[in-house]
Amino acid sequence: MKRLAVIGANDFQNQLILKAKELGYETHVFAWREGASGEKTADCFYPVSITQKEEILEICRRIRPEGITSIGSDLAVVAVSYVAEHLGLPCNPVSITEQCTNKAAMRAAFERAGVPVPRFVKTGRHDAPDLTGFSFPVIVKPTDRSGSRAITRLESPEGLGRAVDAACEASFEHKAIIEEYLEGEEYSCECISQDGKHYFLAVTKKYTTGAPHFIETGHMEPADLSPAQEEKIKEAVFAGLDALGIRMGASHSEFKIGPDGEVRLIEIGARMGGDCIGSDLVQLSTGNDYIRMVIDAACGRKICVRQGKPLQRAHVRFLLTKEDMEMLARDRERNDITIHRVSDIDESLLGHTADSSSRAGYYIYTEEL
Repeated sequence: MKRLAVIGANDFQNQLILKAKELGYETHVFAWREGASGEKTADCFYPVSITQKEEILEICRRIRPEGITSIGSDLAVVAVSYVAEHLGLPCNPVSITEQCTNKAAMRAAFERAGVPVPRFVKTGRHDAPDLTGFSFPVIVKPTDRSGSRAITRLESPEGLGRAVDAACEASFEHKAIIEEYLEGEEYSCECISQDGKHYFLAVTKKYTTGAPHFIETGHMEPADLSPAQEEKIKEAVFAGLDALGIRMGASHSEFKIGPDGEVRLIEIGARMGGDCIGSDLVQLSTGNDYIRMVIDAACGRKICVRQGKPLQRAHVRFLLTKEDMEMLARDRERNDITIHRVSDIDESLLGHTADSSSRAGYYIYTEEL
């Protein structure tokens, strides 16, 4: 029996578990039980925190998986690289883990490689950050969290201390990053890499609540961009991947296209985009089985990438308010779209969304281009 170790078991990770089982793998899944929908679908479930890399390694020494992987979690990247490297399995080296999971270290790596980034400074709760040369607005965020946690846009220095405190509270290392706000539309790019070669898959348009916290409300793929714009995006993203040393597996690059048409990287994750981007939208829009490619790469199998025009437009919409629920009801009655999945919905969260983890639910649908 082929075995695959999976780090994480929430709703998004469960799509990886299901795909692995479909491909004939015995799935060995590591996660806390709370919120672990993958516990029910995994062949073997271990109630071990994804941060406990030593314990995961010892278990994996016994089960001898063909590969170890995760999708949609920066925190899981650490355990995946650590365990895979110790077992001699395909992976990105542990030595690049920090710059792939810490926003300050990532921007420093970009700067060393000559990849343009917004002006930034790392700070702590009781530090006095030097903002000489900065212009407002600025964005304050934790150095090592995702999911729109504790992100604040400030139009002036007023409230900076509170924003830094909130970001440090959410941060695992209790640090924040202050960076100049980039004007322009925000997008993300999904890629897959193997043996240092990068393959472009799709560009996704991001929709958010806007300032001050920028919580994602939905994503659309493909984005409405010209071939020339896509070429600029590939050039910038591939340069960012090389700067970080990402040579294997999925990557999720966030960037903005400024009023001048230039592509400016914000950050890159050495994993799929969450929010159903990697697990669903890529395959629905392009025909590329992204999850299978992640599994193949993790197990040392040659990946196969379909090139060509998108097949259809794919969307995910998140439910934050009662108005969003009314939109879902209307969309269920439409004949010009196909709804592929509706998540479990916690209506008690409607109107109380603080970050991506407290959204009430989501639904995925497609339409013709």
